[in-house]
Amino acid sequence: MSGCLDKCSCPDWDIWNTVREKRNLISSIVAGAMFSIGWWIIIDAAVMYPSGSEMHHAVHVCGVIGTVALFMINSVSNGAVRGDNYSEGCFGQTGARIWLFVGFLLGFSSLIAAMWILFGLYVVPGDKRSNWPGVAVLLQNALIFFGGLVFKFGRTEELWG
Repeated sequence: MSGCLDKCSCPDWDIWNTVREKRNLISSIVAGAMFSIGWWIIIDAAVMYPSGSEMHHAVHVCGVIGTVALFMINSVSNGAVRGDNYSEGCFGQTGARIWLFVGFLLGFSSLIAAMWILFGLYVVPGDKRSNWPGVAVLLQNALIFFGGLVFKFGRTEELWG
């Protein structure tokens, strides 16, 4: 029975070579779309529920912190974290790692705070108001966070030229 699939092979599609060449472009577009859709969702919820009793205006802080985290995570190159030919700057490799850690800390914190807002303010109380503002805050922060991850790890520095 061994060797029955030896003559079978996957087709060599040229599209995979095109995708590899355009990896930075595709991941940048996907990350930007996720970021903008996240903010679009929260703007929709803010327009639909303008009063502070339906959607407290302080819940927007989570999205702002998530956006700051996205910029912090993506402002450090992978080469700076690894220490590849990076000797410039105030703190060097250690500073880049601390900056990246604080960025991830802010990103995870905003995502956890969005879950807390959803369940603490909208799901658990059990009143008759809509849960959409809490879901919108969670979706916004999840899309911002995962968009930041796509932008950080979806690109490759070898193609920067």
